[in-house]
Amino acid sequence: MEVPCIDLAAGYLELKPELDEAVERVLASGSYVLSENVDAFEAEFAGWLGAAAAAAVGSGTDAIYLTLRALEIGAGDEVITVSHTAVNTAMAVLKAGATPVFVDIDPETLGMDPRLLEAAVTDSTRAIMPVHLYGHPVDMDPVVKLADDYGLAVIEDCAQAHGAFYRGRAAGTIGKAGCFSFYPTKNLGACGDGGSVVTNDPDLAARIRSLANCGQGGEGRERRRNVFRGDVSRLDELQAAILRVKLRRLSQQVRRRREIAAFYRRELTGAAVALPVEKDWARHSYHLYVIRSKERDRLKRHLAAAGVEALVHYPVPAHRQPAYAGLARAPLPETEAAATEVLSLPVFPQLTKTQLDRVAAAVGSLGQTEPGSP
Repeated sequence: MEVPCIDLAAGYLELKPELDEAVERVLASGSYVLSENVDAFEAEFAGWLGAAAAAAVGSGTDAIYLTLRALEIGAGDEVITVSHTAVNTAMAVLKAGATPVFVDIDPETLGMDPRLLEAAVTDSTRAIMPVHLYGHPVDMDPVVKLADDYGLAVIEDCAQAHGAFYRGRAAGTIGKAGCFSFYPTKNLGACGDGGSVVTNDPDLAARIRSLANCGQGGEGRERRRNVFRGDVSRLDELQAAILRVKLRRLSQQVRRRREIAAFYRRELTGAAVALPVEKDWARHSYHLYVIRSKERDRLKRHLAAAGVEALVHYPVPAHRQPAYAGLARAPLPETEAAATEVLSLPVFPQLTKTQLDRVAAAVGSLGQTEPGSP
């Protein structure tokens, strides 16, 4: 492909001297787990977001799971979330012993539709988990209000929302906790797995750190004293050092993603596709640039023939996956429509003008297809 949907090697080469130096420094130190880089990254990431604390863990999935554990949400409890997302969201809820309850999505933002939440609340509901999908935040004010009315925790799934804002506040800092993934393809990506919980409750962060480190107690990760029945989910020093380098460039790279999105909006306005929206209360971080077309599969083949790689996030909703069948209690028409229409165009920061022109020309040359809803 002349234009890949993502190019992780290009991202490495852009920061090669700094990344190589960081890795070499960790290797030479002989301290590879829970040392100075993890501590420093937690402080720097929390500061970048404007949160009180961060707890680094082994993956974004574990960030959700350990947050639920720390809030004592488990067997017999329900967590309201969405099906149009990676299955990891539901998987983490089930891993904690709770039950995910799916509500449908807003057809414009493709995130949780807050208007559907109240009907999904039962006596077993303990939390609401909005997913800030593709980098566009969910409309959080009505989510928080309903949660407050019913005494529920709001846990933000921010796996794709590094650099997104809602009414001037960073995604992940609005609810009780925000759960981030540092999978390599994310806006802030490690060279392996990693994740973090951010919160304005330092005690919650300390509890998550303990649970992630075998349940060993103490703010300083006191060893040999297990105060919880914990797990093993540690961000290692190599990944923390890499993330510290990348965090220094994250604001710049999100700006570049937004420049690419603005280019697509200019060049593809009038094309036979539906372009992503950005609500006036939102600042989209464009982890993915997702268009819609009722002829999605034909468009994807057409782009491939033109040398442009486009991907589908996500072709099968969680509630249609065999492992999660039966979890949907109500029809999810917008979720199922989106699954047949969404297509992700290249949006990584190292895209060149020549590559962007090629993408725009390829999308525009398909001909008059029926645009996807909305």
